[in-house]
Amino acid sequence: MSLTDPLGDMLTRIRNAQLRRMTKVSTPASKLRQRVLDVLQSEGYIRGYSAVDFGDGKKEFEIELKYYDGEPVIRTIERVSKPGRRVYASVKAIPRVANGLGVAILSTPKGVMSDADAREQNVGGEVLCNVF
Repeated sequence: MSLTDPLGDMLTRIRNAQLRRMTKVSTPASKLRQRVLDVLQSEGYIRGYSAVDFGDGKKEFEIELKYYDGEPVIRTIERVSKPGRRVYASVKAIPRVANGLGVAILSTPKGVMSDADAREQNVGGEVLCNVF
């Protein structure tokens, strides 16, 4: 089965799993998904993730979701740049999510990073998603 938006699929799986109060969720592996999960882990939105290899070149990520006082740490997670409409931002126009409390994840020439890291390294790029 082919997906037109693999990153959007992963974000939806995370959102749906948190609505069901699941502790883990799995998603097919890819380099972009791994980089986004690295940013989510470093920003403290997920506990972590591990790669599961099924052979035949098939891999999945097991994502451990994070909760605080029974509520999900991720309140909202939404895709910004979609396959039909890409959204790019220069370093001066990088959006602030929830007045700086949330994180925008960007794909830049220097790799996938959070909005704060992109401002620090003075690079813009494609705004992949917003997390709060």
